[in-house]
Amino acid sequence: MFLRMVARPLLAKVKETTGIVGLEVVPNAREVLIGLYNKTLKEIQAVPEDEGYRKAVEAFTRHRLKVCQEEEDWEMIEKRLGCGQVEELVEEAQDELKLIAKMIEWDAWGVPDDYECEVIENDAPVPKHVPLHRPGPLPEEFYKTLEAVTSGTLQDAIASSKKDGPAIPSSGSQADK
Repeated sequence: MFLRMVARPLLAKVKETTGIVGLEVVPNAREVLIGLYNKTLKEIQAVPEDEGYRKAVEAFTRHRLKVCQEEEDWEMIEKRLGCGQVEELVEEAQDELKLIAKMIEWDAWGVPDDYECEVIENDAPVPKHVPLHRPGPLPEEFYKTLEAVTSGTLQDAIASSKKDGPAIPSSGSQADK
């Protein structure tokens, strides 16, 4: 047991290069990542709780922090996260911290009280650069059901469909054929 505790860090592989021009090896990448992820989780607290940005940052940062805490070998961290080399993860975490500061500065989730949103009516011309996504026609059954719901005869429609039997035969009746 003692030998494992002492020898494990000594037997860990030493990364000599990242193979990426300009990206230097971080010899203590695990410790750096743990520190950056803890700082990220602390700083993201300034963003409102219900914001999607905060939820996303907290989720992936907690996951990455957990992996870094569970694994001691940089190769295993890279393998489990599947997001590149640990040095790239360090850069991403540093960039995320900068982005959090900018998002707080910009108040990206705040809408001023006097803000007015332009509403484009359906008959307004759509600019040519905006793709038109028009859904296809709905099945006739949809319109029948809608009519039954709006006219209050839905219960009658349900009762009559039960008398006629199921529209799709069960798998047991297929075997009988």
